[in-house]
Amino acid sequence: MTDAAERPAGLLFGPGPAGAWDDERVSGPRVLRGPDGTWRMWYYGRDTRFDREINLPTGRCGLAQSADGLTWQRVPGPLTGGAVFEAHPDPARFDSAHVGLSDVQRRDGLYWMWYFGGDHSRQTFGQFAVKGLNLRPGCAISRDGRHWSRVEGPYRGALLDLGAPGEPDAALCAWPQVLECPDGVWRLWYHSLDPVRMRFVVCLAESADGLNWSKRGEVFGAGAPGTFDAGGVGTRHVIHHDGRYLMFYEGVAADGHRSIGLATSEDALLWVRQPGPEPDGSVFAHAPCGSGRWDAFAVGTPCVVPLPDGGFRLYYVGSNETAGGFADEMAMRHRIGLALSDGPDYTRWHRW
Repeated sequence: MTDAAERPAGLLFGPGPAGAWDDERVSGPRVLRGPDGTWRMWYYGRDTRFDREINLPTGRCGLAQSADGLTWQRVPGPLTGGAVFEAHPDPARFDSAHVGLSDVQRRDGLYWMWYFGGDHSRQTFGQFAVKGLNLRPGCAISRDGRHWSRVEGPYRGALLDLGAPGEPDAALCAWPQVLECPDGVWRLWYHSLDPVRMRFVVCLAESADGLNWSKRGEVFGAGAPGTFDAGGVGTRHVIHHDGRYLMFYEGVAADGHRSIGLATSEDALLWVRQPGPEPDGSVFAHAPCGSGRWDAFAVGTPCVVPLPDGGFRLYYVGSNETAGGFADEMAMRHRIGLALSDGPDYTRWHRW
């Protein structure tokens, strides 16, 4: 789909060619614009042969490159099917079954990637028996963005372990995102599925060096009944902008549909929801239900990139509606989209 007239609104990047590591789905974009003007996008996905019992869009990670952040070319990696990062071969590690990335930064001449992974163990959530969902966060570094070395953490290689029974992150510690804050503290936000309330919540860990972390617990939870985030808060992107923190987050409705909301904070600890202009109260909503559009079920995994002209780009993942709803992740088509802000107003967005 190179002709803009034929491309669905917002759709930017789809699965790779047959035989590639990402020939079934792509998800979780993390976009950087380098000082030379080159745009790079790391993302995760999977091929049609990946373990179907792991009912998530994760699998392996790859890289694409662009001159303008709009037209992308895949950069072949050294691993399976052209991937740049994949599960560890040691079955004793936390990331031995599948991986996904959730943050990439350029620091001190290196790329730093915060990722998450799961092993082959099984868990039960209500009526669902799931495999590979006991997710934990990890870190890897690279000189070129293609060849990655893991930074070993203390918990079977992970930076954090699951919480104790009854704690909000007892089920999973997933989708880590890191920010070195102006007060000198490194903060790592991640989300979990509270096994008691069965809602997604955002938790926080802090560090003095970006390597050794201490948990602070839950910092942001579900919205009021009937709201677009009544089922909780999942993936998110926190940026420090004009003296305060902005959290663009994936809100989960009671029926599983997902839209992107906004919360703000003065100290990165206490968060206040900001009402959005969309009909459901979000700042960027999924396409109308029943419309048949490619992102009518969910928009999520936001990645916000400030532009030199004061505007913003929002890279996101969209998924279509299916007969099974959110219970069958593998029936959905996950693709990457783009929305543009209304100038400097990061509460109003339109699909590219």
